[in-house]
Amino acid sequence: MLLRRLEYRVLTARSGREALQALEKSLPAVAITDSVLPDMDGASLLKAAKDDERLQPIPVIVLMSREDPSLEAACSRIGCSACLPKACEPADLYRTIQSLSESAPRQHIRLAMSVRVIVGDGTALGGAERAERATAISEGGLHVLTRYPQPQNAVTPLRIFLGEREVRAKALVLYSTQDGMGMKFTRLEDSDRDLLRQYIKAQLTKDIAH
Repeated sequence: MLLRRLEYRVLTARSGREALQALEKSLPAVAITDSVLPDMDGASLLKAAKDDERLQPIPVIVLMSREDPSLEAACSRIGCSACLPKACEPADLYRTIQSLSESAPRQHIRLAMSVRVIVGDGTALGGAERAERATAISEGGLHVLTRYPQPQNAVTPLRIFLGEREVRAKALVLYSTQDGMGMKFTRLEDSDRDLLRQYIKAQLTKDIAH
């Protein structure tokens, strides 16, 4: 559920043997395995994948149920791309997948969602106030759906409404289209950044059992 909310296409398997069959059929961008499986451990699955020439290029992330330096060292020797705690932060998992699968990896989770935003502050420099909607948001910026996009490189104040809370920021327009604009935060207080981070995490992990 977490990976799908991050807009990844996900294939699942219930055992190591099923996983190997899925890898052979789909050749995914990244494989993620638990260190403990019904029929083999994560290291054995990793070795089987790395022994197959077709599967060797696939980066493999092993999720560790508990701290086990010897198993982590064994996985690294076999060719594991990363070992993470099974209960790792979503942002850490996201950054790891991004670094292994993208030529220009994102540093922050970008979540597709609808958020109310006030663009501008009514001053000459800030521009007229407009009530708009953000359709995607991250710690680094957001995409605003609007019929009145500002020109590239314009900087404008924003008020972003996260439930009952409000975040104030300034953002630079990276690009404009007929119906929206991509914006990068240029000023965001640490407390507001933390609030935004926690809000994104809460939306991402909602209804997911831990």
